[in-house]
Amino acid sequence: MAFFGNGYCSSGSEGEDEDEGMEGYRKGGYHAARPGDRFAGGRFVAQRKLGWGNFSTVWLAYDTLLSRFVALKIQKSARDYAQAALHEIELLSAIAKGDPTNSKNVVQLLDHFKHAGPNGQHVCLVTEFLGDSLLRLIRYNRNKGIGLSRVKEICRSVLIGLDYLHRELGIIHTDLKPENVLLVSTINPSKDPVRSGFTPILERAESNQYSGSVISFSEKMLKMRARRAVAKISQRRVSLGGVAAEMEKERSLDGISLKCKIVDFGNACWGSQQLAGEIQTRQYRAPEVIIGAGYSYSADMWSFACMAFELATGEVLFAPKTCQGCSEDEDHLALMMETLGKMPKKIASSGTRSKDYFDRHGDLKRVRRLKFWPLERVLVQRYNFTEPDAHGLADFLRPILDFTPENRPTAADCLKHTWLN
Repeated sequence: MAFFGNGYCSSGSEGEDEDEGMEGYRKGGYHAARPGDRFAGGRFVAQRKLGWGNFSTVWLAYDTLLSRFVALKIQKSARDYAQAALHEIELLSAIAKGDPTNSKNVVQLLDHFKHAGPNGQHVCLVTEFLGDSLLRLIRYNRNKGIGLSRVKEICRSVLIGLDYLHRELGIIHTDLKPENVLLVSTINPSKDPVRSGFTPILERAESNQYSGSVISFSEKMLKMRARRAVAKISQRRVSLGGVAAEMEKERSLDGISLKCKIVDFGNACWGSQQLAGEIQTRQYRAPEVIIGAGYSYSADMWSFACMAFELATGEVLFAPKTCQGCSEDEDHLALMMETLGKMPKKIASSGTRSKDYFDRHGDLKRVRRLKFWPLERVLVQRYNFTEPDAHGLADFLRPILDFTPENRPTAADCLKHTWLN
């Protein structure tokens, strides 16, 4: 179960040798939960730790009132973390209120409350228990791409969720990526407490270490940001480690349900109340964000296109790095222009950081020799797509990857595209 809001994990992921460290368990920090601990007056019983993040730990819990498994996020108790959680609750409450039938492909908030512990008072959020992330699905298939029919099915689900967030609620996600879209069920049934027939733990086991067993497959490097919604920016991904052996044994995607939901609203904002600072994880960051030109719902669409490419190919579309004589931002912009063509001068000069990267002609100052390799050719020559398949996917993605944010199609527009239908 990947989780929303500045900390996440996966029910089917590996990495038990990595944990949040003991130093986080202090005043203002994590709550030292153990299997069998009860929350909200005894209603929710902790089962096992699903993962952790800089802001929280996330537990599989059992809802004794409704006899079901849920995900329980326990936020650190310091003031900044509590304020971030309350901002997230505000957004998730609006999402749940507008989707009473739970059909919009966005995670559902079920409950929230405060829990007093030795390290302070912790804001807790309860959501439906979901399965593995799309990143795990990509890596489960050995980064070979999951097949265009599956890509289309997932794209439709994500676009329904984005259309709901953007058009009906006025919410910008700001961190859309494969880690933050979850399958409704797990890839491996044995790791699903419902399908595996897991018997709930209802009593505390005193011998357990409170840190539990971490099942986490992607670590985020997070940084604090000002204002009430303290936000994270992922700087890198870590490898899946122990999942490699599993991928060697089993790679078939047959029978895996591809129904999915958008999660992680710890960085999200109202379209009318944009957060200051940088948004989006590096590989999915829109050009207007890099140059400091502001952003809107179309920034989510850019991230969506990058994610769709990754589902289709198994690799990220843009993987910038710091190069000799240029920054990571400049390399990122250069990679974009090598695939999508030159950025219009009007756009290149529109940001607060434009003069750091571009000269007065709209050319990059420190990256001079670009090698143009358009999207369709990349799909054919690097990923061995057929010409028709490459043309269809490129025709779908290219308008969404327009350097001019206002020109990008909306989620509703994309749902009508012939490639999806």
